[in-house]
Amino acid sequence: MFVQTELTPNPNSLKFLPGKTVSKNGSFEVTKKDETSNELIKNLFSINGVESVYLGKDFISVNKLEKANWDEIKHIIVSLINDFYSTGKEYVVEKNLNEGSENLEEVEIRIIKILDQKIRPAVAKDGGDIKFKEFKNGIVRVQLQGSCSGCPSSTMTLKQGVQNLLCHYIPEVKQVEAI
Repeated sequence: MFVQTELTPNPNSLKFLPGKTVSKNGSFEVTKKDETSNELIKNLFSINGVESVYLGKDFISVNKLEKANWDEIKHIIVSLINDFYSTGKEYVVEKNLNEGSENLEEVEIRIIKILDQKIRPAVAKDGGDIKFKEFKNGIVRVQLQGSCSGCPSSTMTLKQGVQNLLCHYIPEVKQVEAI
């Protein structure tokens, strides 16, 4: 198996592409080793300098601490991913670990639809994700995950991309903030 890597706009994040399904049902981010019992994620957190791990449908984004050096940890990450899949596993995560979206207002459903259809595919290309958190008083609050979390260009993307798009399609939206 050959794990490819891609640079992201965030210099402290790399996107790892194993060429196999990573998450069978949804995407999620882990920021602490004790947040999961998943073997691969725990092993990735055992690498000195790994700050968070984001799993998408077909990729894994790893964020490192600024002081860590990719030259020192990248080959270890690739090796752990190879070892994981070489045991015959088909995917890293089978069940959806994300919170549900029940009891949403109609405007919130429209916001999520725009995020899912027009914004999430673009940020996934850079190894990240954007999650809807709440809508109150014209303000949409979102959480940036994966490579988008801590990315120097995320503020510009949020204001010029996400906010402009949501304001265009949904008049009730006046502003977008990251939490």
